[in-house]
Amino acid sequence: MPRTVPLAVLSALSTLAASPALADEAPDQSIVVTAFRTPVAQARNSSSVTVLDEEAIVKAQPIAVGDILLRTPGISLSRNGGYGTATSLRIRGADAGQTVMVIDGMRLADPSSTAGGYAFSNLMLDDIERIEILRGPQSILWGSDAIGGVVNVSTRKPEKPLEGSMAIEAGTHETVSARAGIGGTSERVDWRVAGSTFTTDGISARANGTEDDGFTRQAASGTATVRLAPNVSLDLRGYWADARNEFDGTSGDSRVYGTTEEWSAYAGLNFALLDGKLVNRLAVLQTETDRQNFDPARRIRQINFDAHGRVRRYEYQGTYHAAEMLDLVFGAEREEQRMTTASPANTLTPYTLTPTKADTDSIYGQARVTPLTGLTLNAGARYDHQSRFGGNTVFSAGAAYTPNQGATVLRASYDEGYKAPSLYQLFSLYGTPDLAPEKAKGWEVGAEHRFGQILRASAAWFQRDTDNLIDFANCPTRGTLPAACFVPGTTTSRIGYYANVKEARARGLELTGSARWNVLFVEGNYSWIKAEDRSDNAAFYGRQLARVPRHLANVEGGVELPAGLRASVAARYSGKTFNSASTTEVLDDYWLIDLRAQWRVAEALTLQARVENVADEDYQTTSGYGSLGRTIYFGVRSRF
Repeated sequence: MPRTVPLAVLSALSTLAASPALADEAPDQSIVVTAFRTPVAQARNSSSVTVLDEEAIVKAQPIAVGDILLRTPGISLSRNGGYGTATSLRIRGADAGQTVMVIDGMRLADPSSTAGGYAFSNLMLDDIERIEILRGPQSILWGSDAIGGVVNVSTRKPEKPLEGSMAIEAGTHETVSARAGIGGTSERVDWRVAGSTFTTDGISARANGTEDDGFTRQAASGTATVRLAPNVSLDLRGYWADARNEFDGTSGDSRVYGTTEEWSAYAGLNFALLDGKLVNRLAVLQTETDRQNFDPARRIRQINFDAHGRVRRYEYQGTYHAAEMLDLVFGAEREEQRMTTASPANTLTPYTLTPTKADTDSIYGQARVTPLTGLTLNAGARYDHQSRFGGNTVFSAGAAYTPNQGATVLRASYDEGYKAPSLYQLFSLYGTPDLAPEKAKGWEVGAEHRFGQILRASAAWFQRDTDNLIDFANCPTRGTLPAACFVPGTTTSRIGYYANVKEARARGLELTGSARWNVLFVEGNYSWIKAEDRSDNAAFYGRQLARVPRHLANVEGGVELPAGLRASVAARYSGKTFNSASTTEVLDDYWLIDLRAQWRVAEALTLQARVENVADEDYQTTSGYGSLGRTIYFGVRSRF
C-alpha cells in the first residue's frame, strides 16, 4: 500500500457519518454525555465528544484502552515497546501530561510522574463498558491538566437482580487476558465487583534487542450505590491495579524491570433539595501510586528508583435545574498532592524518600441555557488557588443548535485550560520552585448531519494556543553556569532544569463518518493536525511538534449478518513525525491492517478472533524502540 493517505479514503470519509457508537441511534437527543460532570444530551454539547458504548468497544476487540482510543479522531500514541512500557497519549497534539483521565468519577493521576498525569500503559479494558473522549481545553469543570481533553471511562452497571460476565482470550507472545464480573440491583442497593488478569511474554522493548520483555497485570474494581432514603444515596467506588513490566535501557537488552501499584477509592453522598431541582454531591476520593524500578544486575541494592504519589480530593457539586431552559452546575474542590521520590545510588548508604506537596482550592460554575427550541448556550468560569503559584482563572463559552431534534447539529465553542507544574518539575533534582502554570486558549466550530439511518457526516475545525509550556532546559557544558544550573539552595551543579520556555499552536480538521446499507457497513475518520512549535527559537520555530503526526486516518468496513456473524477489515494510518523536539530525526509513516471476526453462537455466548498488523509492518512510534508485529488472538465472551 502506498505510504501516503489515499485521496479516495479522505473523500469518502468527508461524506460519511460520525462516531460508530452513534451510527444506529435514532435522530433525537437520546445520547447522553457525562464527561461534563452532569448528564447532557449530545445535541446540546458545544464541544466535540466521541462516545464509545459497550457495543462499539466489543466490536473493536481492544486489549488496552489505548488501542481503541487510537481509532478515534485526533488521537496519537507513542509506546516504548510492547504492552506495559512507557505510553504517551496525545489529543489534538497536546502534550502527554495534558489529558485528564477519569474512571467512574475518580480522577486518576500520579504526582510522582514527570508531568504529573496518568500512565496509560497500565490501563487495560477490564470491566469498562463506556468511553467518552472530550476534546479541547476543559479546565472549567476539570481543573488542571485538561488542555488536550478528558477521557471519561465508566464500568458496567447492573441491570438485573443478579448478573455476571466473563471474557478470555489468548494469542501471540504467550498472551492471555481474562476478566470477569458479577453484580446485581435491588430496591436498596446496586452493586458490582470485577477482576482481571493479563500476562504476555511481549517483545524486546528495544528494536535491536534479542530477549523478550514481558508484562503482567492484575486489577479489580467495584461500585455500590446505597439508597438511604428518598432522594438520598451513597456511592462507593474503588479501583486497584498491580503491574510488573520489563524494559530495556538505551543500549539494548537488560534485565531491568519495574513495578506499579495504583488504587483509587471514592465515597460520595448524593441528596436532592427543592423538590428534586437541586441535586447535591459531597465526595472524598484518594488515588495512590507506588512505582519502583529494579536492576538485578546490580550486586548492591537492586532498587534504583522509588516513587510514591498521592492525590486526595474533597468535592462539592451542585446541579440546579431551574426550568426547562436553564441548568446550572457549580462546585468547590480541594486537591492535596503529595510526592516522595528517590533514585538510590549503588551503595550501602540508606536513602531517603524526600516528601513534597502542593494544594489547590477551586470554585467553578457553568450555566446551560436553551432560549429557543434547539438552541443551547453555555458559559462558565473557574478560579483555582495553588499553594505554589497562586491564583488562576479560566473561562469558556459555546453554543449548539439543532433545527431538527438532533439530525443536524451545529457547534461552536471557546475554552480555556491550564496545567499546574507537577511536583516532579517543581522539586526533583531538576526542579524549579517558581514555575508558572501552562495556559491554553482554544476554539472550535463543527457540524454533523444524519441522512436517515444510512449515513452520518461530521466535521470539526479547531485551534489551540498554549504558552508557558514547561520543558527541560539543558545547561551549558562550557563557561560560567547560570544560577538555574545549580540545585536550588545548594552549590551542586546539574545538567539541566525545568523552565517555562515554550509556546505551541495546534490547529486542524477532523472528519468522521459511517454508513450502513443492508448487511454492509463502513466507518472511519481522518485528522489533519498542524501542531507547531512557536517558541522563541529560530532553529525550530514553526516545526511540527515531536511525535505528533500531521495526518491520522482510520477506516473499517465489513459485513454484519443477522445470524450473528460480523467480519471486517480495519486500517489505521499514522503520518511521519519528528522523534524529539531537539533533533531532525524523522520517524516513517505507516499503515496497519487488522482483520476482525465475531460470531454470536448463543444469546449469552460470543466467539471472537482477530489478526492485527496483518502485513507484519515494521514501524516505530519512538526511535529505537520496537513495536508489535503480526499478532493473532482468539477469545470467548459471555454475559448472563
